[in-house]
Amino acid sequence: MSIMFTESHEWVRQDGDVYVVGLSAFAAGEVGEVIHVELPAVGETITQGEAMGEIESVKSVNDIYAPISGTVETINESLADNPESINQDAMGQGWLLTVRASAANPCEGLMDEAAYQSHIRS
Repeated sequence: MSIMFTESHEWVRQDGDVYVVGLSAFAAGEVGEVIHVELPAVGETITQGEAMGEIESVKSVNDIYAPISGTVETINESLADNPESINQDAMGQGWLLTVRASAANPCEGLMDEAAYQSHIRS
């Protein structure tokens, strides 16, 4: 499965039986220098389209929305000490969390890379 995106700039990709979630490189650039990330706890249930955390930069605080529904399996613990990794590698080392999806087709309704690129240019 390729990476899928939300209109609110989160991404998700399947990794085995869980889904990795992050913030798009575009959004990381827009929020500026990230100084703090607040994420849900392991075991917490998140709901697609609802706020699941916050990202704080030197210029703003923004909600992070769940791209899929499910249970948080892991969080990227390294973000506590290195939140700037979101700016440096949003699609890699700056991932946020993993989720065990609660729906059979959790990415239904999300955008592929081409649709997302069109979305951010409009």
